[in-house]
Amino acid sequence: MIADLIRQATAQLREAGIETPEHDAKLLLAEAVGVELRDVDKALLMGEELGTAERFARFQSMLARRAKREPLQYITGHAPFRYLDLKVGPGVFIPRPETETVVQAGLDWLTRNGMIHPRVVDLCAGSGAIGLSVVSEVPGSQVWAVELSPNTAEWTRRNLSETAKKYPSIASNYHLEIADATSFATLAQLDGTIDIVITNPPYVPQTDIPEQPEVRDWDPELALYGGSADGTLIPERIIERAYRLLKPGGVLVMEHDLTQGERLVAYAKAIGFTAAHTGKDWTGRDRYLFAVS
Repeated sequence: MIADLIRQATAQLREAGIETPEHDAKLLLAEAVGVELRDVDKALLMGEELGTAERFARFQSMLARRAKREPLQYITGHAPFRYLDLKVGPGVFIPRPETETVVQAGLDWLTRNGMIHPRVVDLCAGSGAIGLSVVSEVPGSQVWAVELSPNTAEWTRRNLSETAKKYPSIASNYHLEIADATSFATLAQLDGTIDIVITNPPYVPQTDIPEQPEVRDWDPELALYGGSADGTLIPERIIERAYRLLKPGGVLVMEHDLTQGERLVAYAKAIGFTAAHTGKDWTGRDRYLFAVS
């Protein structure tokens, strides 16, 4: 029965244009019946049964949502990011694997420089993925996170609460402010004192509307578009804000679009950063700015 269920679900998702129909079908079934993905694979291999009629009804409901191209993570209610499992849903940007690269570049810099109690800012916090990863992976770090949308900030708070259950010490080390990350008034009291700013700001060019319905129709526009035709308006303002926050020798690590690396490196140097270069994601593509104040 499980094999037939997955076969039918896979066909339904493939018909809807889902790129990974079988994987999504298995993952939704695992979520619906309350098991791990590997348990679904084992049941398929061994010819075992899973779940109840009620659970299968839930699976069909989830499947129908996915066939309408609702993001998989919104349906399951959570998304993995590094060592965290973050709660997500409508109104919050789903964290992507490439942002894990950005965080890793920042943590590598902290390690190389032997920073035991770094002061870190996460501009455009969203789900909290960046700041919560830092504060949970670097004991003794202090993280200030800024999020513009009050609705999105509810997801940030939810993830802070969940993460603090596993890492109790972070509750006093993570500070969330609802404000405009590009404003010089935001976190002005920290200017000149921050070791590193790690950020994933909105950067999608307004002329480059995403083709994927999951992104185009569901990700909040506030978290997607960079405010100009080429998408660099907000990233450039973030560079300016980060420059003021950082102490001499501090670092900005900022995710950007594949097309923006050269321009943002030049902009960072123009406003005063002493060195800047692009860093590559897992696929070898230019994906983030690394700039030293």
